[in-house]
Amino acid sequence: MQVPRPSAFRTVAIIGVAAAVTAGLVGPATAAPSKPVDSRGGPAAIRPVLRGIDLESATIPDLQRAMNRHKLTSVQLTSFYLRRIAALNPKLHAVIQTNPDAIRIAQASDKQRRHHGARSPLEGIPVLLKDNVDTRDREHTTAGSFALINSTPARDAFLVQRLRAAGAVVLGKANLSEWANFRSTASSSGWTAVGGQTNNPYVLDRNPCGSSSGSAVSVSADLSTVAIGTETDGSIVCPSGQNGVVGIKPTLGLVSRSGVVPISAEQDTAGPMGKHVVDAALTLEALRGVDPSDPATAASAPFLNVNYLARFSPDALRGKRIGLWLAGTGVENVPAVAQIMTDTVAALTRLGATVVPADHLPPPADEPSLADVGNLVGGPEFEALLVEFKHDINAYLAARPGQDPDTLAGLIAFNNRLADVELKFFGQEIFEAAEATSGDLTDPAYLQQRQTATSLAQQSIDGTIAQLHLDAIVAPTNGPAWVTRLPGGDTFDQFVSSSTPPAVSGYPAVTVPAGFAGPFPIGVSFLGGRFQEATLLPLADAFERGTRERRVPTFIPSIGDQPVGAAAPAAAAAAHGKAPGMPGRPPMD
Repeated sequence: MQVPRPSAFRTVAIIGVAAAVTAGLVGPATAAPSKPVDSRGGPAAIRPVLRGIDLESATIPDLQRAMNRHKLTSVQLTSFYLRRIAALNPKLHAVIQTNPDAIRIAQASDKQRRHHGARSPLEGIPVLLKDNVDTRDREHTTAGSFALINSTPARDAFLVQRLRAAGAVVLGKANLSEWANFRSTASSSGWTAVGGQTNNPYVLDRNPCGSSSGSAVSVSADLSTVAIGTETDGSIVCPSGQNGVVGIKPTLGLVSRSGVVPISAEQDTAGPMGKHVVDAALTLEALRGVDPSDPATAASAPFLNVNYLARFSPDALRGKRIGLWLAGTGVENVPAVAQIMTDTVAALTRLGATVVPADHLPPPADEPSLADVGNLVGGPEFEALLVEFKHDINAYLAARPGQDPDTLAGLIAFNNRLADVELKFFGQEIFEAAEATSGDLTDPAYLQQRQTATSLAQQSIDGTIAQLHLDAIVAPTNGPAWVTRLPGGDTFDQFVSSSTPPAVSGYPAVTVPAGFAGPFPIGVSFLGGRFQEATLLPLADAFERGTRERRVPTFIPSIGDQPVGAAAPAAAAAAHGKAPGMPGRPPMD
């Protein structure tokens, strides 16, 4: 089978934008950018301003007001982002392809608004999709691999159907870690054969984390209003934290997984990323829904009419009891992140919350503590995921029309045949380990691994909240971005993470910008019980309003290899207006 080469495919995506501009389909956007944050960052560091609207600070409600008052149209907004992608993507590699129908969709949205009004708060809002989310249109869905380039999904993913029904504009597909970082133990987060290496917009030679790398970078660099990511363990929250944006990893079953390239139905979920909690919350409201093709969504029915914004208030943290989880996250090895968590506690207290230690449970406690659960869950989780991946990816490939290869074994053989493209930086050890399993979801050994991992993770969160009488748990989301190395893969220098308990339990996590370690964004995660999004989101929103730690990316080329903690170069610190202040598996899906 003849396969397009990577450079040709990327060129098609960018040429599509250029051709649209030349043909007049992408009209001139009235842009009045302000001064760059740092002159060495180039034009990409400029705050994006369209028709007098600062798109960096504007929320979706702000954009809706502007469109309702005829100060802005969806076509103008979509055109602006297409032009910005064309200008900045060669530096970022965050977008694999733009949607050739984006302007037409925006035109239809503007017509809808004029004649019938907005269908939802997402009417006319551009959204980028991670390129493992199926679309039945002129876009490819590749998971970053050329193995999927020649087939088209039979239908839109259910979540895409929900976005289209809400009036959103599908702007294109975001880059990712190939196969959602479940191919190799030596992968580089954010690299795909199709899209290349996604770069962190704050320091370009640093890693964006993954696997929803392009989704987070695109939102951070103002290439789209919001984006959709997916997560099995860490791959919404880590890139969101590492790129300075808000990310929601929803409860498993709140958002359908049908039409999403899978790792595991036991942990996979899609979720939104935005620059503001309100934007991510509104996008989640559009995404959620019961899908007959995904039985897990049936349990979400009682929560589908919840208005997440109803309880948003600057005082939402007042009187709340928040548990602080630090031990076992890796923060003890990164003083700069430890300081940010100290500042987070001070901010939560200032905003009216009571913060109590939540690392360990008081005796006698049968539940595992948050400090210990990662070590208890990691082995069973990974062994279960190998079996689930073989089963689920084989089912996905078999259902995709005209797909060849149509099995995991076929993908392994394809990569071997195209090794100069697909395997030039790292191998496929995880693929091979998964293929060596039975893929049998009724196997007793597998069932024990899954039951162990899920139950321990759930007990650690439920037990902590119940015994300490908490409204939520807070923990550091990430550490400073490590240097990207190809070949060589992720080094996870100064790695910090709290993703495993919510990921394996299937419970929600919301990450919000909390500060900077040198030039690198650090997030804080709000964790809670099953379907507790309506509890967590107002707390995250109040924290965001009370701290305002999000800053525009500065596109610094490099600060060298030294870790944060030694003095960062003055240029990097000055770019942000302040002084600089446990290795593991890469985040998946």
